[in-house]
Amino acid sequence: MQKIGFIGIGIMGKPMVKNLIDAGYPAVTYDVNKEALEEIISYGAKRAFSCKEVASQCDIIITMLPNSPDVKKVVLGKEGVIEGVKRGQILIDMSSIAPLVSQEVAKELEKKGVEMLDAPVSGGQEKAQSGTLAIMVGGKEEVYNQCKPILEVMGKPVLVGSIGAGQTTKLVNQVIVAINIAAVAEGLLLGKKAGVDPQRIFEAIKGGLAGSQCLTDKAPRMFEGNYDPGFRIKLHVKDLNNALETSRGLHTAMPLCAQVMEMMQTLMADGQSEIDHGGLALFYEKLNSISLKKD
Repeated sequence: MQKIGFIGIGIMGKPMVKNLIDAGYPAVTYDVNKEALEEIISYGAKRAFSCKEVASQCDIIITMLPNSPDVKKVVLGKEGVIEGVKRGQILIDMSSIAPLVSQEVAKELEKKGVEMLDAPVSGGQEKAQSGTLAIMVGGKEEVYNQCKPILEVMGKPVLVGSIGAGQTTKLVNQVIVAINIAAVAEGLLLGKKAGVDPQRIFEAIKGGLAGSQCLTDKAPRMFEGNYDPGFRIKLHVKDLNNALETSRGLHTAMPLCAQVMEMMQTLMADGQSEIDHGGLALFYEKLNSISLKKD
């Protein structure tokens, strides 16, 4: 089996690489977080001491990093992936970053004879653990077909276009998710304020047109007041910022996205940057002086 290099052992990356190991893929891993790296080494991965070393030992390199600057540093920087690659290798960047950065990185790798896919994911920690992430892939079809069995270990990949198309699709996903979570919180708060049990409202509407994965996943967390991060507010702010920057370049009006961005910025200013994005409910709770948490 192809040897996989995996850089970025965070909330999402850790279960993703564990699934690859469970599927029998040899894995070489690196992360600046030594504790996370030790855990994955004890699970069966091999340790590398730099991104360059990962690239020099593997057939396919996967990166799962927080933002565009991180990807550029890890891939193109000193001791980065690009210093260790050889012709014929493939980089799969599964981070959520700006589409233009994906295209920039791909062009630099192409000079070394290295192909790239941008393959951001959606589904949070739970779906990363179960190997059922939605994976939005940009790149050449033949490269996608070569990597598809690996991607299928981690989720359900769909090729959506050329390099950068995966990231654009992820931005669309993040806009819809953010607005959906806000709508769930706003609607349920209305019901609570009117004296109707929001849990009963949830049970009544989840099978109808208002039903969604966001409603199913986030409403129960709101009732428990459980905002342990599956996907942190600060990372969703990063994605919405990329979406709004892209929209400005395309002269596309996105008033709902901009409004939810302001809600998330308010939570960030309140010291809530590390909570789950379902914590948008806290914005509405503070605004209305009422809690969705079960009494």
